[in-house]
Amino acid sequence: MKKDTQHPGFSYWNKVTALCLILLISCYPTEELNVPVKEVDSNLDTDLDIYINENFVEEYGMAIRYRFNDKYLNPGQSVAPVRVENVMPMLDFIEDFWIGPYMDVTNGEQFFRDHVPAEIVFLGGIIYDANGNLILGTADAGAQITFVDVNSIDLTNEEWRSRQLNILYHEFAHTVHQRYKLPNAFETIAAAGYTGPGSWFVLTDEEALKRGFVSPYSTSSPNEDFAECVSFFLFDPDFDANFIDLETDCVTDDCVSRNEGRLRLADKISAISDHYEKVTGVSLEDLREAVQSRL
Repeated sequence: MKKDTQHPGFSYWNKVTALCLILLISCYPTEELNVPVKEVDSNLDTDLDIYINENFVEEYGMAIRYRFNDKYLNPGQSVAPVRVENVMPMLDFIEDFWIGPYMDVTNGEQFFRDHVPAEIVFLGGIIYDANGNLILGTADAGAQITFVDVNSIDLTNEEWRSRQLNILYHEFAHTVHQRYKLPNAFETIAAAGYTGPGSWFVLTDEEALKRGFVSPYSTSSPNEDFAECVSFFLFDPDFDANFIDLETDCVTDDCVSRNEGRLRLADKISAISDHYEKVTGVSLEDLREAVQSRL
């Protein structure tokens, strides 16, 4: 029986949220899909390049950029390049946890092929900007996803794995609302809880939950709320315990507020799930099962 205390999962998610504070900021510049022309690398001079060309470029029209190029950084940012020996393990990671689950579910393969971004970029370390801030991953309106800290790849490290999966599923979820809009009246479910792009970071995980959100960042806009809900639903094995299951024996206002937030989240997940399957043909529940079976 749950006591009237802060959920034990909060300490873990506080760490994840702290690490992911800046990873999603690049979602804001534009909400339109802006898919660039897909380049074909004519200089296939290594076995790794040949593998990438056959299994990603030719198969999905998705380029993998692992050679360092500062065009993927903003002025004042710095980052270590990815070590070549970490590229194949990272390719296996996205095949196992991103491509594979879509291949496993009804209509998933077609959806993936129709919505796959043109570029995946690997960077070895965490990006530091001129002010010393950390940037743990970026995306560009459905056209590009950048993974950082690839040199730390360790599938036994839950923090590293969850951070990468959050980036991946969050950014790919944006393609759904960008092309098919948000679920009807989605933004009204917890309308009073939204903050904005400049103030979400002052919230704690518990404060976000009380408002009906899975993370402080999800309060920044309905679009980010949608993407965070999809992401957490897919990768968090304890999603129901952390965000849906009601605490019992509530005797404090804090407990009541957390449960009210969970009820709002249950409504959001129901709306997202119905909308996701309606517009994509993919069951979000089936996709979650496919993801969780690989964790």
